[in-house]
Amino acid sequence: MSPATPAPETGGAALELLVHGVGGATPQSMLDDPRTVRVTGDATAAVYRRTEDTDAEDHPERYAAGPVPEAYCWSNLTSGDGTRALWLLLLPFMVANLAHWMRPPAQGRPGLVRLYGVLVRLVALTLTVLLTAAACEVALDLTAWQCAGTAACSGEYSWLGFLAADRGGWWSVPGRRLALAALVPTALVVLLWYLSNRTWSAYEAQRPPTGYDAPAPETAPVASAPAGSAPIRTAHTRPAPTPGGLVPTPEGPVPTPEGLIPTQGGPDSTLDGAGPVPAGPGPTATAPEPTPVELRPALGRPGFWYGRRLVARLRGAHTAAGFLTVAAALTTATARHDTGARAALGLALQAALVALGVVVLWVVCRRGRSERRVNLRVERALVSGLPATALGVLALTALHAGWSRPGWISSGTLPGDAAFGALTLAQGILVVALGVVALLLQRPRKDPRTALRGLGGPAVAMLACALAGVMSGGVAQRVADWLDGTSGAGVGPRIGPPVLLSWQASVIPVLLLLLLAPAALLAVRTVLDARRLRPAVEADYGAEGEPDPVRTGQIATGRARAGLTDSAPVLVGVVSGATLLLGAASVAGAWASGNVPGRAFDGAHPAIASAASAAQALGSWMIGFGFLLFVTWGRRAYKDASARRTIGILWDVGTFWPRAAHPFAPPCYAERAVPDLTWRMSSWTRRTGGRLVISGHSQGSVLAAAAVWQLPPATRGRVALLTYGSPLERLYGRWFPAYFGPEALRGLHRTIHCWSNLHRATDPIGGPVCVPAEADRPAVDADVLLDPVAYGRTREHPLPEPILGHSDYQADPEFARRRSALLDRLPRSVQHRSDPNDPELQGSSGRSSG
Repeated sequence: MSPATPAPETGGAALELLVHGVGGATPQSMLDDPRTVRVTGDATAAVYRRTEDTDAEDHPERYAAGPVPEAYCWSNLTSGDGTRALWLLLLPFMVANLAHWMRPPAQGRPGLVRLYGVLVRLVALTLTVLLTAAACEVALDLTAWQCAGTAACSGEYSWLGFLAADRGGWWSVPGRRLALAALVPTALVVLLWYLSNRTWSAYEAQRPPTGYDAPAPETAPVASAPAGSAPIRTAHTRPAPTPGGLVPTPEGPVPTPEGLIPTQGGPDSTLDGAGPVPAGPGPTATAPEPTPVELRPALGRPGFWYGRRLVARLRGAHTAAGFLTVAAALTTATARHDTGARAALGLALQAALVALGVVVLWVVCRRGRSERRVNLRVERALVSGLPATALGVLALTALHAGWSRPGWISSGTLPGDAAFGALTLAQGILVVALGVVALLLQRPRKDPRTALRGLGGPAVAMLACALAGVMSGGVAQRVADWLDGTSGAGVGPRIGPPVLLSWQASVIPVLLLLLLAPAALLAVRTVLDARRLRPAVEADYGAEGEPDPVRTGQIATGRARAGLTDSAPVLVGVVSGATLLLGAASVAGAWASGNVPGRAFDGAHPAIASAASAAQALGSWMIGFGFLLFVTWGRRAYKDASARRTIGILWDVGTFWPRAAHPFAPPCYAERAVPDLTWRMSSWTRRTGGRLVISGHSQGSVLAAAAVWQLPPATRGRVALLTYGSPLERLYGRWFPAYFGPEALRGLHRTIHCWSNLHRATDPIGGPVCVPAEADRPAVDADVLLDPVAYGRTREHPLPEPILGHSDYQADPEFARRRSALLDRLPRSVQHRSDPNDPELQGSSGRSSG
């Protein structure tokens, strides 16, 4: 399976830039050559060539008739290090971050867009508080308060002896036990801060190329544009926008639609560069009058893939929120036992907590990302001052809790029910409000392909809250069962988590039962679809003679199973809706009864009481098992390379987006990969004047499209895009319509020189991008590729061909034909240029991405 493209008929030197998909690939397999060399990059992400092509730029005459293949390998950004498997524990944060990017597209409604972002960031903040509260529940309540305060429990664990209340040691005072136990959740918050700060320095530190709007070399021709559209320009002036968002042009004021902003002229610009050109006539690049301001989509903004400032600000706020949660747990426990001076100090500390909490909310609710410019400054007072102040208040609170209080003994549980109930209620209200805003944003457009009719973001936010609840409740339940031991049999449990966690665990079996119905319907539909597709399969292959029913059934079943991907919105909607209703029911049950479900229904009908007890026992076991599964999977991935690769695939899909909502989410690898690809394409085309085709498979096609959006117009005019097995429309277009919706993909088609997309009916991930033909530009989608390539045994295929599904697109002959056709459509190479004053070449060579 050679990646080499048949020599184009015309055009001169060219470069193929291959980008692999999820799961990663080796440069040897991508280039089909065991001898490869890294020409730029590092051990994390790099560009490779065949050894014989290393000096291609120094000898362009050798490649006038054929392309130079290069492979960009980025798999180590997500799955290279075994310790990264522990990021699986940050799954709720990652899911909440995805909800931020799932908003419906909006035009002229900036207030609603901003409100949507604020609500998602508040949901993300509640997840940080919930995680810290769960750690407080385990360390402060279950361990330091309940177990250490009970002689039967502390006697079984020698490591708790110095805290045991019945031994009368210095640490046996309840307040001192709590203050010492507070080190555990505090250490957890510090660990999250450290991980976020470390990845922030490594991932969010990749600045985009500068000098986007510098004039292109005189030898470079203006890229061809389809009839009926303005030519792609290489120099700009940026008139000041008039009131109302209109940009003056020679033809008159032009409105700037949502998601598209005016460009900034000059090589020192920090605003957006060029982007999609609005249809209509306009002056050429050499016209003396000012050229119209070009518009570019959100993914093309200079600051989109440079989120250092926002992540730093949110990290400071979330870290402070974690410290304040621990401090609040201490002050709540001591407030009822304070008198005199201690009570006054306690009130002062509570006032400080409230004031800092207001500051945290203000920071989180501030305007989020500033994608229109590259943010180079960081608010030091928020990044370091706010967490340090919160940590100082926490230290004072711990000292205050350590004072001796006569007559204070630990009995019962700490007031955790109210805290967990308030968090659950707040999350429900925020999700409902987010759904209302999403419906208001979606109402003017109502694209039928949008997942859940615009409610994908609220549904995913609800799933993030559910995952956090399962993990938090699982930890508390397992620790409680462990501390309770077995010696308490017959006398009842001695250690127990808050009542609300038991109610939440009890609804898990009910949720699973509700999921059985849609799962069964999907299974039946898949079987029926496979039967319905059998005649179409035989017609597609035109099999001569008697068809093979087994072979036909295999192909038809493969196509039917691939269609299950389109049913994902239904499952997500059912799960999130049921979770919202059951979560509300659990809060109501806990507050109304004040007891666990098994005891809340004492005196009811025996069938109801038995069902409640069974649900509580089964749910408690399942919620604990779910958490242990997370831990076990992470540990296995640390030792098993294949498991680590599988978990890496999850991050390939889930961490594509920048951390705009939760700073403790796994880092965004695209903030490194997209600048890498952009630098590589820009430096090579401007130095050599050659053509370039960037071909991306699966997730690599999403990276390729994002990088193309970031290119200056002169470079885009020399670039062709080839995507295969691409989820651009099937997954990203449906779930992230504001960024990959129909308008965005059509704009990409208009602004790039040429684009082709390959897909199969048996592919569960990739699909058509649904971009129709425009003017003299053909449709992007090629005819559906047959999979397998041959129905039965033939002279060309003497052995049965496998059903490839999502893999090995390059093995199909159509792949090489499409790539060759794209290269032929690109304009001829221009004169070799190596101007040292070129701002895009400073600090890089033809073989370096900067």
